[in-house]
Amino acid sequence: MSEILNIEQIRKDYPILERTVAGKPLIYLDNAATSQVPRCVVEGIEQMYYHSKANVHRGVHTLSQEATDMVEATREKVRQYIGAESIEEIVFTRGTTEAINLVANSFGERLCNGDEIIITAMEHHANIVPWQLLQRRKRLRLSVVPINDAGEVDLEAFERMIGDDTRLVSIAHVSNVLGTINPVKEMIAIAHRNGVPVLVDGAQAVAHIKVDVRDLDADFYAFSAHKMYGPSGVGVLYGKKKFLESMPPYQGGGEMIGTVSFEKTTFADLPFKFEAGTPDFVGIAAFSRAIDYIQGLGLENISAHEHQLLKAATEGLMTIPGMRIFGTAAEKDAVLSFLVGNVSSYDIGLLLDKLGVAVRTGHHCAQPLMHRLGIEGTVRASFAVYNTMEEVEQFVAATARVAKMFGYK
Repeated sequence: MSEILNIEQIRKDYPILERTVAGKPLIYLDNAATSQVPRCVVEGIEQMYYHSKANVHRGVHTLSQEATDMVEATREKVRQYIGAESIEEIVFTRGTTEAINLVANSFGERLCNGDEIIITAMEHHANIVPWQLLQRRKRLRLSVVPINDAGEVDLEAFERMIGDDTRLVSIAHVSNVLGTINPVKEMIAIAHRNGVPVLVDGAQAVAHIKVDVRDLDADFYAFSAHKMYGPSGVGVLYGKKKFLESMPPYQGGGEMIGTVSFEKTTFADLPFKFEAGTPDFVGIAAFSRAIDYIQGLGLENISAHEHQLLKAATEGLMTIPGMRIFGTAAEKDAVLSFLVGNVSSYDIGLLLDKLGVAVRTGHHCAQPLMHRLGIEGTVRASFAVYNTMEEVEQFVAATARVAKMFGYK
């Protein structure tokens, strides 16, 4: 149990943790997929719907002005949270996936036949497929940085790979499967020495470790609210102003225009150029409360607690016969992927669910990584601030019980 945070008190912020599954208290360990939402965020959604619901940036009436103010206050809060220089660099999207697609389509517009994009072997499909779609349209080369057996990027190989035709590097800050915290600051510095910009997929990082985009010197940084105790359907793309200004809009419609005629359209200033249509202004406004929540607890405190859980869970699982853990990097976040012998991850996850433990199973939207590991999928347990040491002990005991069912005693 964390000596700094009152976890039992924190758990009271999450009514869902009071429910049962299969007659047993819920142990929710699928936080890398989506985190649960505290009362204060839900209350923020309710407040907007019941008191200030009106379309933003378009009305002079009071409700519209209130809604607009709340959305723009969130933009400023996001700017501060990730250390961006200006709110012009904060674009709201529907999530990390849309943010990466925005860059692929807008920044990618300038690329041409023979240009290269570099990713790593541990990327989520959201940081693979958009580049493959662009590759087909533009006849680009997509190159993959190898990883070692611990799940760490081969930095020497990465540096060798960057060449005269490399136009973009796109890398995960934290692997959603292995938990590896990549040395993105070092990788960005290597890329920049070669004049190559870098996009960082920060979906698994922002709720767990301190992110300062200016310190990293990231050119683009993408993340989602629903993985950081916020509402679903809201994401952020940070982009350096010099890049965003030079990129064409990703989508067209209302909000993102300066003037429209049948002959010509001019576009709005940043960041609105990339925010076509009515945004999820309710979710964006509530996202502000999620950021406040994290900062109120202290990101360093959250991280310390999660690492206690990760250490205990890892040590506990390793006592189980047949246990295979994937991802043993020296720098690792609170994600734990494993198999018991060659037992199907689906079978293990299904049986754990019957014992009240919610984990993720399968390829985790990272099939190329699974191929690199020589497996079809894993069981993944991922931790958040509201998880307890007692839950870790129950999870380990449940996994040992399941292992025995398959002959691992």
